[in-house]
Amino acid sequence: MAKPIMIQGTMSNAGKSILAGGLCRVFRQDGYRTAPFKSQNMALNSFITEDGLEMGRAQVMQAEAAGIAPRVEMNPVLLKPTSDTGSQVIVNGKVRGVMPAKEYYAYKKQLIPEILHAYEILAGEHDIIVIEGAGSPAEINLKQDDIVNMGLAKMLKAPVLLVGDIDRGGVFAQLAGTLLLLEEEERKMVKGLVINKFRGDVDILKPGLRMLEERTGCPVRGVIPYMYLDIDDEDSLSERLQSRMQKGKIDIAAVRFPKISNFTDLNVLSCYEGVSVRYVDRPGQFGDPDLVILPGTKNTMADLKWLKESGLAGKIQQAASRDVPVIGICGGYQMLGKRLSDPQGMEAGDSVPVSMEGLGLLPVETIFTGQKKRTRAEGFVSASDGFWGGIGGCRLEGYEIHMGETISAGGASFTGIRTMQEEGARMEGCVQGSVCGTYLHGFFDSAEISGKLVELLMRRKGLQTEDLKALDFKAYKEEQYDQLAKVIREHLDMDAVYRILEEGV
Repeated sequence: MAKPIMIQGTMSNAGKSILAGGLCRVFRQDGYRTAPFKSQNMALNSFITEDGLEMGRAQVMQAEAAGIAPRVEMNPVLLKPTSDTGSQVIVNGKVRGVMPAKEYYAYKKQLIPEILHAYEILAGEHDIIVIEGAGSPAEINLKQDDIVNMGLAKMLKAPVLLVGDIDRGGVFAQLAGTLLLLEEEERKMVKGLVINKFRGDVDILKPGLRMLEERTGCPVRGVIPYMYLDIDDEDSLSERLQSRMQKGKIDIAAVRFPKISNFTDLNVLSCYEGVSVRYVDRPGQFGDPDLVILPGTKNTMADLKWLKESGLAGKIQQAASRDVPVIGICGGYQMLGKRLSDPQGMEAGDSVPVSMEGLGLLPVETIFTGQKKRTRAEGFVSASDGFWGGIGGCRLEGYEIHMGETISAGGASFTGIRTMQEEGARMEGCVQGSVCGTYLHGFFDSAEISGKLVELLMRRKGLQTEDLKALDFKAYKEEQYDQLAKVIREHLDMDAVYRILEEGV
């Protein structure tokens, strides 16, 4: 049976996911069969496994770091917010329903047997399980029914490393205050403190570390420097979305929807030298981009309404009229069509109509139904003319995860992307002129697609392409995980971590 170690944080975005991923890679390098686990994840970035089940992308990243295929047991409960007070509840990779927060908190303890069953499957097949908590264990209003932090640690008898974010300030208060709000039994389970995202000279920090250890009685196991690594982010707190990076030689503007999801689809593009991906949420930020991307969203209808009210819809339409390439993925694809209809009220609410005109840039329309599509697919770009015809014939693979069916509008034929699935070949996306739409997440991940796309954009601007090399994104991510492991080894007391694993709680 696997030995567990749990990473909890003083707050969201303290660095739990990355630290857990780094430990997964270190343990793998040391020859241990390792798997990640997070009982309950709240995020709009999700993934479809080989068997068609949905899970959070943070555990996908950690599974990649551990060198194993992602599987839904690593994240048995996924919450995808649909509003400020409710979420779609996904259990073992399938939608269980949409629940207001109050209803879910009353319901979630019923999920404990399924959470424990998922963990036991992983623990029976691995040597070490790296468990990630959520938010903070000191949210005292939620502790009674906790299934993801100390409540889970108790159930699994997992020793805990508590991580604080020094970059946002007050890290000593974060760590000491969190321990203060834990029960005595819970404090004993915390076997070490970790300070994350440190910039500067660690010697200046040492007097504070000694005082922290004296005040809390808990040893500091490491001070992790601020890392400039390219690791997939989990959710809307991602620094990618907050940054206002300077425009590169190739300037890509991506719309930052209020309910943006799966923005990790775009990560590969920013790995190319001279290419910038800017996330924009107001017309003044739009500029004159070389490519416009509408990424996925958890609520297409509400975000389309926001897009129009913000003034960005007009900017996108004007760009398309100038023959600027535009691509929409998943919900972004749906918005590019002529009309969206929600007759069953799956997405519409009090402030969102059941039918809306889209941006009118593609000859398609979308009808929302109660059935969610979850499938992996591979295929090729079948467009033969226009900008997107430049990547015609390129192979691609990815996954679909969406509500709604997109069909031809006004008798127009689908051209653009053909996928091969178990039921046979079918047209998946749509291309018209410089505008492209697809449901396939991971569209840009292949070196053939991303390399050719960047080359086409460079040629349009008269830039030299002789030195351009297509990026092997999988190999690139492997390098990032190895660099992450190197940082962890240098700045975290791994001897102590192995002792903690051996001694347990």
